[in-house]
Amino acid sequence: MILKNVKAGLSVYLYIGQETVIKTSNIVGIFDLESTSVSRVTKEYLKKSQDNGDVVTVSQELPKSFIVCKERKRQKLYISQISTTTLKKRYGQI
Repeated sequence: MILKNVKAGLSVYLYIGQETVIKTSNIVGIFDLESTSVSRVTKEYLKKSQDNGDVVTVSQELPKSFIVCKERKRQKLYISQISTTTLKKRYGQI
């Protein structure tokens, strides 16, 4: 799911698990890991991101989602144990 930040310019953060927060203005998209990882393109993207050191695993629990962020002209990918539904609700409450 691609999210638009309606509060652009504000320093608002989204909790994505295990004491990790990310700036909402940096979020490019939040994606369900199970449904998107069946695609060859997504698998290649995840592998390339991992190889480049752009992946942050938030928890050792079963991952349910990944969040793509743009930070300092680089993409960073966060793997979270929190579902996209929960993250979307949290994002909507900001």
